[in-house]
Amino acid sequence: MLHEVDRFLSGLEKTAWELRSLSDGARVAGLRSARVSATGWMLARVAADYRFFAIYSAFLGAGRRATLLERIHRRSARAFYKTSAQQRGAFLKVGQMLSARRDLLPTSWIEELEGLQDDAPAEPFEPLRELIEADLGAPIAERFASFVEEPLAAASIGQVHRAITRDGVEVAVKVQRPGIAELVDHDLELLGLFLEAMRGMLPPADYATITDEVKRMVRGELDYAGEAARMAEMAALFDGTPGVIVPRPIPSLCGPRVLTATFIRGDKLTVALDRAAPADQSRLLATLLEAYLKQVLVAGCFQADPHPGNFLVTERGELALLDFGCTKALPPERRAAYRDLTKAFFADDEPRLTALFAELGFATQSGRPDTLLAFARAMLQTLRRGALEGGAVWPTREQLLAGGAELLAAAERDPVISMPADFVMLARVFGTLGGLFQHYRPAIDWSRILPYLSVA
Repeated sequence: MLHEVDRFLSGLEKTAWELRSLSDGARVAGLRSARVSATGWMLARVAADYRFFAIYSAFLGAGRRATLLERIHRRSARAFYKTSAQQRGAFLKVGQMLSARRDLLPTSWIEELEGLQDDAPAEPFEPLRELIEADLGAPIAERFASFVEEPLAAASIGQVHRAITRDGVEVAVKVQRPGIAELVDHDLELLGLFLEAMRGMLPPADYATITDEVKRMVRGELDYAGEAARMAEMAALFDGTPGVIVPRPIPSLCGPRVLTATFIRGDKLTVALDRAAPADQSRLLATLLEAYLKQVLVAGCFQADPHPGNFLVTERGELALLDFGCTKALPPERRAAYRDLTKAFFADDEPRLTALFAELGFATQSGRPDTLLAFARAMLQTLRRGALEGGAVWPTREQLLAGGAELLAAAERDPVISMPADFVMLARVFGTLGGLFQHYRPAIDWSRILPYLSVA
C-alpha cells in the first residue's frame, strides 16, 4: 500500500513540475502560461501535503493521524476548488466530474467540490446583457416581461438566469460566458500537455481516444443550437413517462450563445436524496437508472454529463433531467452490440463476450480478453448479482477497493490499447451513477431494469 501511495505522489509531483516548467517553455507558445503555472503550483502543494502526511503519520497515534489526514483532505480540496473556480473553462469541468464521485473521494473533498456543480463564480451581468441582446436581436425588455440579473446558477461554460416571457411563461435563460470559446480551446490544448505529463504514473491505455472524446464533449457544450435541438428530442422521448420531466426550449428566445427553456423548480438530486426516506431514495435512483437505460438502449442518444447538479427533484417527486450540452449518440447497431454484451455477461458466456469486445473495437496488448472481462465484472457485477439473486446487493468499501486493485493489476499486466470512442462517455455516465448507487445503496427492483436488455 505504501508503495502505491509513494508511486502516486511521485507521479503527482512529476506532473506538477512538468506543468510549471512548460509554462515558461516554447511548447506552450501562444497559450496563457499563467494558467499552466497556477495549476502546477496547486498540484505541487497538494502533493507536498500528502507527502508530509505519509512521513509524519508514522509518529502519530491513530486519533491524531485521522485528524491530520482530515485536515489535509480539506485543505487540498479547497485548493483544488479555488483553482478550478478561478481557471473556469475546462478546469472547472474537471472539478465538476470529481465532485460526483462519492464512491472514490473522501467526504471532505465532495463537500468542498460540490459547489462547482451549480455555484461557480458568476459573471458580471452587463457583458452578458450585450451578448443576450446581440443574439436575440433586441433589448432584453422587448424579449422578456421580466428578467432576473442575479444568476440562478453558474457553471463552467455558462450561467442561468430566471425570466418570464412576454406571454407569461416562466423560463430559464442559459447564457455563455463571454470569451469562453477561446478559453476552452486553450484548456483543451493544455489537457493534452497534462495527460502527457501524467502518462508515466498511469497504466498503459488508449489515452488518445479518451482525450479526443473529452475534447469533443467539451467543444460540444459550446453549441447551444445543437443543445436546444437535443433538449427538444429528450422532452419528446420522456413525454408521458411517469416520474421524469425535461424542460422544453423556446426557439424564438434561443441564439448561438443563448438558450431559453421552460423553468423547472426543484432541489438538486443529492440534496433531495440526503433528506429523503430510504424508500424514496430507492425510487428516485431507480427512476434515474431507467431514464439512462431508455436514453442509451431505446433512443440511442444520452446526456453524458451526469453530475448531480444536472438533476432536480420537484415537489411532486419527479426527476427533472437538465443540461443537454454534453450528449452522445449511439447508432442502432452500436446500442444493439452493447445490449448483447450485457446479456452475454449475465449468461456468463465468455466466448460471446470476447467476440463482442472485438466487434465493438476493444483490444488488449496481448489480444487476450482477460483485462476486458475484468472491466466488465467491475462495471456490471452488482447489476448481475441484483438481477439473479434479487434485492439490492451492494459491495462493501473493502470489496470495492479489492476489486479496484485487481482491475489495476490486470490492466498493468495486459493493458487495453484500443477502445471505442462511445465507450468513454458510457463509462463516465455509469461510473458516476455507480458512485451514487454505492453511496446511497438503494433497494432496487431489478425486474424493472431487465426489460431494457430485450428492447429491439
